[in-house]
Amino acid sequence: MAYASPRAELPEQLIERAKQSGAEAAEVFFTQSSARPMFYEANRLKQLESTQAEGIALRLWKNGQPGLAVAYGAVEPQTLVDRAIALSDLNEAEQIELTAQTPNTYPDLGEAVSVEQLMEWGQEAIARIREAYPDCLCTAEWESEAETTRLLNSKGLDSGYTDTTLSCYVTAEWVRGDDFLSVSDGQTQRSTLNPLQVADQIIQRLQWAEDNAAPPRGRVPILFTSKAADMLWNTAQAALNGKRVLEGASPWSDRVGDLVTSSRLTLSQHPNEGPFSCPFDDEGTPTKPITYIQSGELQLFYTDRTVGRTLGSGTTGNGFRPNLGSYPTPGLFNFIIEPGDLSFEDMIASLDDGLIVDQMLGGGAGISGDFSVNVDLGYRVQGGKILGRVKDTMISGNVYTALKHLIELGSDAEWNGSCYTPSVLVNGLSVTSRQ
Repeated sequence: MAYASPRAELPEQLIERAKQSGAEAAEVFFTQSSARPMFYEANRLKQLESTQAEGIALRLWKNGQPGLAVAYGAVEPQTLVDRAIALSDLNEAEQIELTAQTPNTYPDLGEAVSVEQLMEWGQEAIARIREAYPDCLCTAEWESEAETTRLLNSKGLDSGYTDTTLSCYVTAEWVRGDDFLSVSDGQTQRSTLNPLQVADQIIQRLQWAEDNAAPPRGRVPILFTSKAADMLWNTAQAALNGKRVLEGASPWSDRVGDLVTSSRLTLSQHPNEGPFSCPFDDEGTPTKPITYIQSGELQLFYTDRTVGRTLGSGTTGNGFRPNLGSYPTPGLFNFIIEPGDLSFEDMIASLDDGLIVDQMLGGGAGISGDFSVNVDLGYRVQGGKILGRVKDTMISGNVYTALKHLIELGSDAEWNGSCYTPSVLVNGLSVTSRQ
């Protein structure tokens, strides 16, 4: 694989300098990105940008003691090595966790598009929304980004690839007297985006919000759109984290083989699916398809090398760095919730009395599963029909309880960040309102 950086030889130099300075083992994580974002404000193109960034992280072990040093842009190899060694002197010795593998080149992923194409898509989406709702003010960001990742270590590992993704995020603001409404939606894909689909999803929500409706009260079925369902999956991902198991924080720590959710639910990861696919984790372990929950039954937890060794299960290829200056830790990617059979419209029609939640304000549930959040954008449903938008409404409950009382999964799965999720209909949550 060819790397565009004029300092492409720096990773090899760092490995060699680390050895010469007395390190028993060393690892270099190199990233280089370039992006072309464009911004729309008040329905007009406001700004075009071109950004480039480059960073490198050196992790080494001297006398078994780990040290990590990071640099952005140009750096002298020996300077970075000296920083890492100085930090290693402050740490206790640990078992060295490195992937031993011969050099491996992976195919690049995705294709870039021109600025002109991004501009055309942005104009199409905004024009579509304003055709239906001329009083709306639209803001948007459209971007094409390419990121190169390369990982080397002193055991012979040398893996890398370039990943190109396209993304957009569009917000329509609608002011009617004292009533302010903001509706947002977006996409992240490889090779192409669908601006009209994004626009139509926003228009649909604006149509549902034309009238206001009194919210339900008490415990009623809650229909989370695929965008809002992310709150449920964040808690499920935390509970599946092997590090949380070691800490005793996951309520599923001793539940492998047990039914922990509704039998309708199957959760997995697929390295080769969607815009967030990757061939190896940040420790160099090849990624693989894994099913974490099968028809409600807990199968296993995801781990990096250190956590996997401690648990006795080995790594699942899920060692990722939250940022360049962090050590690898268990992380998920391409988290896939197996869709159901009902369309979103059929799920609405099945509700005698309930609430659709599309956007929320406030934090999520966390590992405990308990939450209480304000509904930023939600709709009252009665007799299988949407009556209008609800205001000053809050939902509360527990995610684990909701997943056990899961009524239905929609057939409308789409990517919400690195999570592929359908809409979700659950019971067991409480609705309160100031009205």
